[in-house]
Amino acid sequence: MSRTDAGPTSKPGIKEVAQSAGVAISSVSRVLSGHPDVSPSMRDAVNNAVHELGYRPNALARGLRSQRSMSVGFAVADIANPIFADIVRGAERELRANDYSLLLTNSEGDAALDADNISLLEDRQVDGLLLSLTQEDNPDVVRALRASKLPMVLLDRDQPEGVTALSARFDHRAGMTPAVEHLLELGHRDFALLIGGPALPARDRRAAVEETLWPSAGRCMVVEGAFGVEGGYRATMAALDRSPRPTALIAAGNTLMAGAIRALHELDVKIGTDISFVGCDNVLIAELHNPPIAVVYRDASALGEQSARMLLAALATKDPADGEEPEVIEAIVLPTEFLARPSCGPPPPGCT
Repeated sequence: MSRTDAGPTSKPGIKEVAQSAGVAISSVSRVLSGHPDVSPSMRDAVNNAVHELGYRPNALARGLRSQRSMSVGFAVADIANPIFADIVRGAERELRANDYSLLLTNSEGDAALDADNISLLEDRQVDGLLLSLTQEDNPDVVRALRASKLPMVLLDRDQPEGVTALSARFDHRAGMTPAVEHLLELGHRDFALLIGGPALPARDRRAAVEETLWPSAGRCMVVEGAFGVEGGYRATMAALDRSPRPTALIAAGNTLMAGAIRALHELDVKIGTDISFVGCDNVLIAELHNPPIAVVYRDASALGEQSARMLLAALATKDPADGEEPEVIEAIVLPTEFLARPSCGPPPPGCT
């Protein structure tokens, strides 16, 4: 049976796939469900028929049989941040490949909305949660996480006490350490670090800077403040108001970096000559700026893919067969790296 034989509005079903492949309907079900006890020839015949007919399994019916919604909830702190957008893109790609849909919520940097969104996703009966939260230690968020019985993965966040969750994160020190070493090799000894935002990335980035500077007797002014473009702007203004002014500036976040660039241009401080500058994340502003901005880079899309894969593995082992121990799923730690660019140069004459 060909697609044209069925008429323009009919959709091929499992019966038509079975007829085209020359197998029983039960055999088609076994192939499509990934049953291991299927011969290669049968699998090929069914898959070829599925492709030829354009057959799409009914996700609702499959979910009813498995008592799952075939959906995953993703609570995101701020989808306007390009890093979060890349994480979501990677997760959605992996989930789609496994016939899961993604329900996305956006808290716009408001931790109270994170708590509400977790409850909202549970009300939608998602099978599991991916969580890239604004503030994971917010009391309302902690209560919502403790109350949830769903498998969940925390992305680049600390695990609050009393919360059972899997972890996928970046090694922020791995990229920040060579960034500081590069500036030291250029002759810098007077640094300013702009820090803020979620605790885990901020803490690890600050530790890498301070530990790398310690043996060199370098000085570092740490400016802690609000995360975001405005926070980066204000922190940069505060750092440059100090006398003597730092010769190297590190913005530990991509929105902090954008705010810092705005402040530097407003003060007519030339990046790469008057001051050396390192940001975080290879976002467009870093690539297109003149000169291009050196950054600590992370593959955000890969974190989304890996966290989705981890959650799917947790869902697969949620109800192990009698007598079987559930699979132990290890935490994922992805690397970061430093991309040197012309925004870093030697200190201005007389400032070493």
